[in-house]
Amino acid sequence: MSHLFPTYTRFPFEIVKGIGAHLFDEQGNEYLDLTSGIGVCGLGYNVKAFNDAVERQLHQVWHTSNLYESSLQESVAAQLGVHQDMLVSFANSGTEANEAALKLARKATGRLDFLAFDHSFHGRSAGSLTVTGNEGIKEGFLPLVPGARFAKYNDFAAIDEIKPDLAGVILEVVQGEGGVIAGDAKWLKAVQDKCHEVGALLLIDEVQTGMGRTGSLFAFEQFGLDPDIYTVAKGLANGIPVGAMIGKKELGQYFGPGSHGSTFAGNPLAMAAAQQVLKTLNQEFLSTVQQKAVAMHQAMEKELLPMDMVDSISGLGLMIGIHLNQAVSVGQVLAQLHSQHVLALSARDNTLRLLPPLITSQDELLAGVDEIKKALNTVESATATA
Repeated sequence: MSHLFPTYTRFPFEIVKGIGAHLFDEQGNEYLDLTSGIGVCGLGYNVKAFNDAVERQLHQVWHTSNLYESSLQESVAAQLGVHQDMLVSFANSGTEANEAALKLARKATGRLDFLAFDHSFHGRSAGSLTVTGNEGIKEGFLPLVPGARFAKYNDFAAIDEIKPDLAGVILEVVQGEGGVIAGDAKWLKAVQDKCHEVGALLLIDEVQTGMGRTGSLFAFEQFGLDPDIYTVAKGLANGIPVGAMIGKKELGQYFGPGSHGSTFAGNPLAMAAAQQVLKTLNQEFLSTVQQKAVAMHQAMEKELLPMDMVDSISGLGLMIGIHLNQAVSVGQVLAQLHSQHVLALSARDNTLRLLPPLITSQDELLAGVDEIKKALNTVESATATA
């Protein structure tokens, strides 16, 4: 990999094939996948209905300019709005969707500033990085776009920071990279109410939490929120690059012809994939996700929470954080899980993060809990004897 910029610390094996909730490396080793490509492949790998939908479109046309009408875009957009009169702007990623949201909020309000929260993650472009509450990944890139200020997540003192000079407040209902921390329902509602009071737009980043990950199409639905703008990506097309910004209809006047655009955004291949994902994420499917999530959380509380090295377990639906204390490092646990043929992720503050494909069976999820318990015991024993 010497021809690549070293922007990733890569694990020493290559994933070459996937089936269902399982992945295979170049040596033929099979892994239970509890990552879904960092919350992307919610429908799993090589699922026939999804493959067929993409292949059908591949044999028709996979790219046209946005200068032409698109019934595929219209179909997907109609399903992404929680209200019938919402409007959608497609993008190629979550970062791009968040950039569009920030631009729209500034133009619609005539204001420049945003309030974001500590440990948030909204992307790595100049604008989205500006509202990301992680100073480490900003090093070497300052100054960024001016106008961002930060408050403490889940802290009611932050409500006083929502002032009339703000274009908007941007937040995640569950902070993913920030340690899989769910927002307090009363706090989230208070943020929304204060935004309405001062005329600031509420922007909700559903890039990781959306598309069924938490058991509803969007996580904010479980908290009774009504954002002015929300963004999705990751799981929207099950691995085909796509993102979307969804906003209330009255904001349409601020994004007229020439105000925003993207060459590849909403391309037919991505739209065919997204259409199949949305077709799959019906209420019956989402109810099954909720049921499996309850079973997995119960198993973790029984098997993992009593362990000395586990401080707490957080998350919502199949977005899970296992918070480890300093007796073990999450890096050691990931390496041990790899040796047991299980893939998982990390997040801030020594957190083992799980984002399994939504199609993973309950038996597979419970087997994953058993493997995590085994890995934690193995690492603890090795640490004690070192």
